[in-house]
Amino acid sequence: MDLWSCPAVVTGAASGLGAETARYLVEAGARVTVIDIDADGVRRLGAEIGAHAIHCDVADALAAEQALASARARHGAARVLVHCVGRGHAQPIVAADGPMPLDQFRQLVEVNLISTFNMLRLAAADMARLQPLANGERGVILSTASVAAYEGQSGEAAYSASKGGVVSMILPAARELGPLGIRVVGIAPGLFGTQTLFHMEKNLDSRLAHQIPFPHRFGDPAEFAMLVLHVLKNVMINGSVLRLDGGYHR
Repeated sequence: MDLWSCPAVVTGAASGLGAETARYLVEAGARVTVIDIDADGVRRLGAEIGAHAIHCDVADALAAEQALASARARHGAARVLVHCVGRGHAQPIVAADGPMPLDQFRQLVEVNLISTFNMLRLAAADMARLQPLANGERGVILSTASVAAYEGQSGEAAYSASKGGVVSMILPAARELGPLGIRVVGIAPGLFGTQTLFHMEKNLDSRLAHQIPFPHRFGDPAEFAMLVLHVLKNVMINGSVLRLDGGYHR
């Protein structure tokens, strides 16, 4: 897909992977809308990179519809959605004070899984009405999973379940939307230097980074953004979840 003047939406864009992806898309010439629940953060980013900024909880059906309507009015219906919304914190199923509160499980599923499906369904509906490009493509939906979907650690049952749901929806969504010329792809990052990692891993130190076969460091959000751009440009990548982890298996 040629990104020049291409309408694109990035969610979870106030910081981390989403912010860096939005920067790369703007540099590639896309007309970018950035969305985040962090109103101040997303507005700062929008002003910095020249993107249309929207404050929104994308797990909320009506709010997400209104956000995409605003993006559509500004730039046209998006041909690219990069969904980077995510939250994580380690918590045992049973602690000294009793079982994990069920509402905390619900919250992780709401933020990580329901928001992913909500944006996927709304973006796909817009893309399906677009004229296909020369190669038949109408759009690309890229969602962010996690290696925890495959190899969750003790204390990550809720987080892993929410990200496992994201992994599981990629292939059936790609099969369903493929005839419409819409690709669906996931990226499962490993240890990246973002706030989500800092919340999940309370005792970060160099030993953790050295468990990564190569390179022996945490991932840079720019490396995530570079993979996003490659996926968007390579039409043969579809229905897959790409691990981006330096060979790290926990």
